[in-house]
Parts: sequence; structure tokens; C-alpha cells
Amino acid sequence: MPAPLAALLERATALHHDLRFESVRAWKARTGGLALGFMPVYVPRELPWAMGVLPVGIFGGGDQLEIIRGDAYYQSYVCHIPRSTIELGLSGSLDCLDGVLFPATCDVIRNLSGMWMMQFPDKFARYVDVPQDFSTSLGGAFYRHELMDIAAELERRGARPLTEANLRAAIAEYDANRRAVEALYELRRNEPWKVPTHELYLVLKAGMVLPVDEHTRMLDEYRAAVVADVERRPMDQARMLLTGSFCEQPPLGLIKTLERAGCYIVDDDLIAVQRWIRGDVAPLAAGRTALDAVVAAYLENGVPSAIRYIDQDRKGRDLVERVRQSGAEGVVFCAPSFCDPALLDQPMLVGALDAAGIPWTSFKYAENTGQFQVIREQAGTFADSIKLWSGA
Repeated sequence: MPAPLAALLERATALHHDLRFESVRAWKARTGGLALGFMPVYVPRELPWAMGVLPVGIFGGGDQLEIIRGDAYYQSYVCHIPRSTIELGLSGSLDCLDGVLFPATCDVIRNLSGMWMMQFPDKFARYVDVPQDFSTSLGGAFYRHELMDIAAELERRGARPLTEANLRAAIAEYDANRRAVEALYELRRNEPWKVPTHELYLVLKAGMVLPVDEHTRMLDEYRAAVVADVERRPMDQARMLLTGSFCEQPPLGLIKTLERAGCYIVDDDLIAVQRWIRGDVAPLAAGRTALDAVVAAYLENGVPSAIRYIDQDRKGRDLVERVRQSGAEGVVFCAPSFCDPALLDQPMLVGALDAAGIPWTSFKYAENTGQFQVIREQAGTFADSIKLWSGA
């Protein structure tokens, strides 16, 4: 591996393993700015960044954290990410954050937001309700009010005022970041051996703690490095679309296991916030403000997801289209245990895949899963069956 690429991946790996968010602490010490945490799956990061506030993704503790107190806060039949998140909070790892946004994902995250308010009453905490009506007059007005409330609270806590110029500048930076992310996804679709998903995941996750301009440079540097790496050659592996991991993330070892089992992952919903909005947010329409653009992007260009309302007869249509666009030969449903949104949607998605003649397999995980042999055997068998009998 070329030295620049190795150094870049070493840095991304260090950020992945840093549960005390030392890079965020350093940024705050350097700039004097606020840091605002957010849980998966989506928040409009442009808004805090326009106010001089660093948006920081909180993705739980993964397989690096021993849960001691967190289990006392939650039942055994809910997913793992709230346990590790409350553990991080109680241990002081998240003290660098001036507040946390909890997007409308599920009842568990709603419960976590209330728990956070009780445990950390001096910190800003907000459960971010998002519209399920996508008309500008109703859902748009509601969402705009939510965003203005968040901006007002950040300003009360020391952030700079939200201005049109600053929000437009922030939108431009995040639009550039989204384009850099999409360029990597396109490269992986076309040449998946150039962009192993375990590397892509690390580089994407670095964007959860880095300022957006710095992360965009990292994405561009990584893409240039892997394109130039002549040692990366194609292998005879099955092309897979990975879905269901939009909130609690799979352990890095699980992603590596799927690749070692003979799978090229050519599309996924990992680190969903970076791909939640399709295309640019830029306020191009005449008379539209920057805040109008942020609202319209969510209403009009948000990706279909288990946590976003979709009419019953459309469930699965987008997944089938993603399979076709990515050239995937099969779908792997990889969802966290007890994830109600993912698991309740899965039967409808499976029905759409079956109707389209697309093979699939499924399994569940927790973010701290440490044994992958059964998953490797299942994924390997699925990949082999596609290569042997699908005519691929």
C-alpha cells in the first residue's frame, strides 16, 4: 500500500477508535466554538456549521466499549446503541459536546433523548421531529419551525447568529462533501476492488468528527490514492447491496468478514447522514432562502428509508432500483437486533425483491458483536450460490 494512502487510513482508523473525541476537544480548544452531537440517522448539519458549531456524529461505542452502567437503563429487548451511548455519556467521554440532537428514528431514540435530558440537564438536548407530510405548506412549515427553534437555542448558548450568508456558505461546503462521497460510491460501483468497503467506512466515518472542509479533502485524497494504486486488482467476488444498517452500525470486523466471504459491497446505507439528501441543497430557485433550501431538500430529495414515511405500495421500489443501478447480484439484509424500523420493513422489501427475481439473505448483529464465523459461512454460501447458479 502506498505510504500516503496508508497514512490516511491510519488517521481514519484512529478517529474511528477515539471514543473520547479528542479531535473534537482539540477543535474546540483551537476555535472556541461549540460542538453539537447528533445520533444517526439524519440532521441538517449545515445549520449548526453555519453558526460556527461543529456537528459531531455519535455512533455508539461499537465493539470497543464495555457496557457497565448502560445496561441498567434499557431493557434486554432493545437495540445496543442507546446502552453504549449512555455509557459514553456517564463516563465523561462526551463531555466535549455542548448538546445532542436526537433525530426522529424510533421510540428507543426518543426514550434516549429523555434520558439524556434527565442525566445532563445543563446540556442542550433536542428530539428532532421531522415531517411525515411532505407538502411545503404543512410539513415544510413545521420543519422550518423546528430548525429555527434549534438555531435560537444554539445562539442562546453562545453560537453566532444564523445568517443567510453563513448558511449559504455552509450549504456549499456540505454540497461539495456530498459530491465527494458520491464520487467514491460511483468508483466503488464501477471498480469495487479499488474501494474496499471497510476502508470506505473508515474514511466516511471520519467526517463525523472533522470539520466538513477537512473531511472533503480527505475524501478527495483517498479517491486519488486508490485510483493510482495499481496493486489493487479485481477478484471473482459477488456484487452485493448491504441494507438495514442505517442507524446502529455493524462492527468493522463484520464488514471485513463479508468482504472476506467473497462479497463486493457495491451499495449500502452506512453512515446514512452523508447520503440522506440526494443531490445538492444549494438554493438555486429565485427568491428561495438558504433555510428554504434546507427544508426543501428534506421534503423533496430525502432518500427512502424505514424511518421516512413511504406509501405502502412504494415499499421496496427504491431498493429494487438501487440493485439495478449498482449492478448488485444480491441483497444482504444486515440489521441490528431489535431494530423495529428495519425489521418491520424487511418483509415488504423482501416481497419486492422476490417479485423482481433478486436473491437475498439476512442476518442480525449488535454493534459489539465479536464472533463472525456463522455470518461468514452464511455470506460465503450466498455469494457462492450466486456465482454458481445465477448465471452471473
